[in-house]
Amino acid sequence: MTIKLAIVMDPIQAINYKKDSSLAMLWAADARGWELHYITHGDLYIEAGKAMCRSKTLKVFHDPAHFYELGEPTLQALSHFDVVLMRKDPPFDNEFLYQTYILEAAEREGVLVVNKPASLRDCNEKMFATQFPQCCPPHLVSSDARLLRQFHKQHGDVIFKPLDGMGGTGIFRLKPDDGNTSVVIETLTQMGQVSIMAQRYIPEIKQGDKRILIVDGQPMPYALARIPSEGETRGNIAAGGTGKVVPLSDRDRWICQQVIFALQEKGLLFVGLDVIGDYLTEINVTSPTCIREIDNVHHLDIAGQLMTAIKKRLQ
Repeated sequence: MTIKLAIVMDPIQAINYKKDSSLAMLWAADARGWELHYITHGDLYIEAGKAMCRSKTLKVFHDPAHFYELGEPTLQALSHFDVVLMRKDPPFDNEFLYQTYILEAAEREGVLVVNKPASLRDCNEKMFATQFPQCCPPHLVSSDARLLRQFHKQHGDVIFKPLDGMGGTGIFRLKPDDGNTSVVIETLTQMGQVSIMAQRYIPEIKQGDKRILIVDGQPMPYALARIPSEGETRGNIAAGGTGKVVPLSDRDRWICQQVIFALQEKGLLFVGLDVIGDYLTEINVTSPTCIREIDNVHHLDIAGQLMTAIKKRLQ
């Protein structure tokens, strides 16, 4: 029986053909003869208690000038599909939250959703990392300006960042005696109304912020080190960083072992760990990227390994 796979993603016409990880997943599924369907976040809905969608059949190609074709929209139950990939990018706002409720309804009807909707809600990518303090740099999560200033005074060189950002947005580095400390805290916390994360600055960021991909509890042997541009604190590619594929260190593997049981327990099949130096800084569960960059160098077929894990769960 042909596996029916649907993907919930941002507009496919706007993705980066050379780098998009969702496209790699679609190619891997297509290579296995699976039937592909395309859904955007606005296409999900509940009717009479049933998870529904507006979907289009999807074909994908290895041609940058013509890499996809879409069929006509069809209204149908999400239970029509065997598996749904939730690949909508953050921000994790109320709309994203509502989509997880709809996908969880589909899950109750027997659909495999990757990653598990309840875990997408529970595992904020910055907060989740704090469950493994042995892996993390000194950190604080608070909206209290006094506590945040105290953390800055104690550690001297710190990073302040929002809990719901992506791509390096809203990240500030404050050095000792920085005159902007109060205004940064006021801005990020919205005058004490929103919690943020503070982390001690890790100077090894100059060697890169490593993205380590884990598929079904198995760390990939190579990571993408995202190296900041000159004068920049953030290594994110979206913030101008450059990528270098590097082998995992012994410390990287130890960090992976610390978190793998929790990932499997929470039904998180595809996860990206962010590691700077010796420290875990984030656990990305919504739509981890960097498949293509690593595969282009070492031909690991990371997306194919994910499809194998999915098929195993459908048997």
